[in-house]
Amino acid sequence: MAENKNIEFENAVKTMMLHVGEDPEREGLQDTPARVRKAYEYIYGGYKEDPQEILSKALFTSSNEEMVLLKDIEFYSTCEHHLLPIIGRVHVAYIQDGKVVGLSKIPRVVNVFARRMQIQEQLTEQIADAIMEAIEPKGVAVVVTARHMCMEMRGVEKINSTTTTSALRGLFKKNEKTRSEFFSLINSPTGTRY
Repeated sequence: MAENKNIEFENAVKTMMLHVGEDPEREGLQDTPARVRKAYEYIYGGYKEDPQEILSKALFTSSNEEMVLLKDIEFYSTCEHHLLPIIGRVHVAYIQDGKVVGLSKIPRVVNVFARRMQIQEQLTEQIADAIMEAIEPKGVAVVVTARHMCMEMRGVEKINSTTTTSALRGLFKKNEKTRSEFFSLINSPTGTRY
């Protein structure tokens, strides 16, 4: 069954190649359909992962009540309208309420949602909601800034334009001081790299 799906996918890639004017039997392209299939399996691997399972495996008790912030989490996604790359960074903060999550789990959750066909607004919301559900913090803030190749490679062709989206939950939405602290921290210079 899986073998049939692989052949079906690779034949679709050959059809696309023919459509744009290429010869799938040309020496340099003969293995391209299989390579594209393998690349897509990786690029869209987020459909096979559960963000709640990832987060729940690394929850720890904590008495700290301050903000936890992860800045500049790189991600690569795909625009669901044109299947072209979205390249950007995510900033995620939360204020714990008795539980913290292992730091590496937040970038993994970003990858789960980024490795799907996306629109940036939805990606931002999904990250925030997954963290709210799993950790049950006092608040979550997510800001995503990205370049969209569907705007740069085609269409209006505006190179280096960026799109910024945010999702605020709990204290980040209700408390102006908390929200201001978050935006101040993500907009401050990075400083020393370790």
